[in-house]
Amino acid sequence: MSRPSDDGRVELVARFTALPGREEEVAHLLLALTTKVREEPGCLAFEPSRVAAPPAGSGVAPGPEAVGAGFVVVEAYRDEAAFAEHLAAPHGAAFNAALGPLIVEDASVLTFLAALG
Repeated sequence: MSRPSDDGRVELVARFTALPGREEEVAHLLLALTTKVREEPGCLAFEPSRVAAPPAGSGVAPGPEAVGAGFVVVEAYRDEAAFAEHLAAPHGAAFNAALGPLIVEDASVLTFLAALG
């Protein structure tokens, strides 16, 4: 399972990269999932984003993520039980089954977070 924060919350970042030409399909799937996940009683946050280029003139070099094809979701759940319910939800299984053939990775890459103080 995951490692909860001191207050019991489970926070993570999910990342995945759309295959060339499949970016809009991934975006539509992710937006549909977002509505359902945000309705889960233990969901505190579910914030999907597409990887974008740095602002022009910022002097910041693009990161290694695929601009336009990379997707990131910042998630937070009330506690480990809420996260387990999220993982068991049928809409999540349907999303993962549909997402698999559309992305570079075998599945979403999850990074769990612990607040610094």
